[in-house]
Amino acid sequence: MKLFKRSNFFPIKKKYKISYINSLLKDRIIYQNIENNFDLTDISSLKLLRDNSILFLGDELNDKNIKKNNIHVVTTNTNNKKYYKSITIVDNLSDTYNKILNEMYFHDDQLGFKDEFNLINGSYVSIYSKISGSSEIGKNCFIARGVEIGNNSIIKNNVVIKNSIIGDNVVVSDNSSIGTTGFGFDFKIRGSQYINPQIGIVFIDDNVHLGACCTIDRGKIDYTYIGKNSMIDNMVHIGHNTTIGNNACIAAQTGISGSVTIGNNVTIGGKVGFAGHIKIGDNVVIAARSGVTKDIKENSTVAGFPAIDIKEWKKNLIRQKRYGY
Repeated sequence: MKLFKRSNFFPIKKKYKISYINSLLKDRIIYQNIENNFDLTDISSLKLLRDNSILFLGDELNDKNIKKNNIHVVTTNTNNKKYYKSITIVDNLSDTYNKILNEMYFHDDQLGFKDEFNLINGSYVSIYSKISGSSEIGKNCFIARGVEIGNNSIIKNNVVIKNSIIGDNVVVSDNSSIGTTGFGFDFKIRGSQYINPQIGIVFIDDNVHLGACCTIDRGKIDYTYIGKNSMIDNMVHIGHNTTIGNNACIAAQTGISGSVTIGNNVTIGGKVGFAGHIKIGDNVVIAARSGVTKDIKENSTVAGFPAIDIKEWKKNLIRQKRYGY
């Protein structure tokens, strides 16, 4: 996945050096070593490392070699100092993440986020967006800053697109919202003031059809991705950080939780629900109204709740009818 320029979507409030986080975090810091007090310009993830950035790590121990220049690790795991020379260890990663990101970026879950628009054919289009002249925008749409729309794409009426890159030959049907805020917060501290800033984007690849009244949340730091030639039916929700491979077919009212990875050539029936942080292999078929709670290996066909191999599911139905339970 290619890097995108974050500041196109989320303007930087102020640039500061790594040492500035001391004044933000105060008594949150357990241990700190700053190898190089560089100017902080971005945020990294383990999937996409960026120069001059912070990498947030939770309780997990990570010994991945960082080859980029000037990355400062912020973590709650004290053992990570074995692997990183530039590191800050804190007692609460969610609160630390919020304080640093809210100080660093403007975003639309916080006061002060600004954009400027032209009224074009009945729709508000940001002056900071980039839309191909061969694409068509319907009535009463809202296209926010940073959005890119490729060639020959059709955006129908009442569509909201923000924090997104849309490829060529994409159709987005009426009343859909793309690039909305992901469902990220500290489960123990709830409320609108404690939302984890979602500073990633949505990337919809070429030749995708998106039905009416769909919602696609942007990534927390990187992408929510929909692969080429995918067909998404009406009223489908796709959570933040989800990756959907090429040639997917997803029927109406499916709900996909955050950080789900779905392979290529997957077919999903209507009203299927997915738990978060699971992986679905290539060429999987999931029957309608299934509840997917764990990983599914490639070339499987599953059904039921929890979703299991469809042959076993049918046997269970026969047993239930035979024995009356």
